[in-house]
Amino acid sequence: MGVTEDEFYDEARVAIVPMGFCFPGQDAKGGDLPPRRECAALWHEKIFAALPQIELVLAVGAYAQAFHLGAAKGKTLQQTMERWRELLATTRDPKVLPLPHPSWRNNAWLKKNPWFEAELLPVLRREVRRLL
Repeated sequence: MGVTEDEFYDEARVAIVPMGFCFPGQDAKGGDLPPRRECAALWHEKIFAALPQIELVLAVGAYAQAFHLGAAKGKTLQQTMERWRELLATTRDPKVLPLPHPSWRNNAWLKKNPWFEAELLPVLRREVRRLL
C-alpha cells in the first residue's frame, strides 16, 4: 500500500474490516476455514453505513471480492484480477480494487502474473496516497 505503520493503524484514516469477525478454525490440512457467512450478513452493511466517508475498498481475497463486487466478480481469481482497471473505474461508491489474498497459496499466481506488481501496485499506492 505504500503507507507507514502509523498511517496503516490510524483508525481515522484506514478501516480494516474483515469478512468474519472471529477466527473460523482450520480444516483437516491446517488451512483456515472460510469466514462464517453470518458475520458479513450481520455486520458489513451496518459498518459501511456508519463509515460513509470510505472512498476505496481493497477487496482482499475471494470472499471480500464476492461481497463487494457481487456479480462483477469473475469466476476465478484470474478473471477478476484481469479486470481490475475496469472494476476500479466503475461509478461504484466506494470504489473497489480487488487484490489476491496474501497467502502462500497465491505465490504461484503472483509469479505467473508480473503485471500485478508492475501495473496494479503502483496504482494502488497512488490511490491510497491520494486518499490519505
